[in-house]
Amino acid sequence: MESKNKPTLYWSLLKYKDWNFYIASTSNGLCYVGSQNITLEEMSEWAKKSFPGSPLVEEPEKLEPYAVEIIEYLDGTRKTFTVPFDYNGTAFQLAVWNALCEIPYGQTKSYTDIANVINKPAAVRAVGAAIGANPVLITVPCHRVVGKNGTLTGYRGGLEMKTQLLDLERQGSSSNE
Repeated sequence: MESKNKPTLYWSLLKYKDWNFYIASTSNGLCYVGSQNITLEEMSEWAKKSFPGSPLVEEPEKLEPYAVEIIEYLDGTRKTFTVPFDYNGTAFQLAVWNALCEIPYGQTKSYTDIANVINKPAAVRAVGAAIGANPVLITVPCHRVVGKNGTLTGYRGGLEMKTQLLDLERQGSSSNE
């Protein structure tokens, strides 16, 4: 049974082609998409910090709507996500994560661009920290943020995963135009 302060976290391991990552949700929405090959223990540690005292229950059926959209994205047939989110963050983090969702599929923005979008042009480092704290990789597209000169910079999922996601979007953008 869920209480307002301690929602049940439902989780599943999404395995699709060469992709393997944990996803989790509350009854209100997607709250976690892990990086490639993260362990169950690492996801559990995230859950303890982000939703203290909330039970963590394996329930793939509850994650099905989220898994379907992520798989469609990985297949190149989905460019935007329509599933609800339920994540915790500061007002600043939420502003950054919302700005990330405005970056069009197949395009990139710099950390400076994001700082400007949220009207905090001097907060480029803080923007980077907020992006690094994004709990829902892929669906909140922090992989679309690159260095000012276009170089790939840090990514919680690793630069290999970031490269794979950007390549997938480049292929999807060029094939559908």
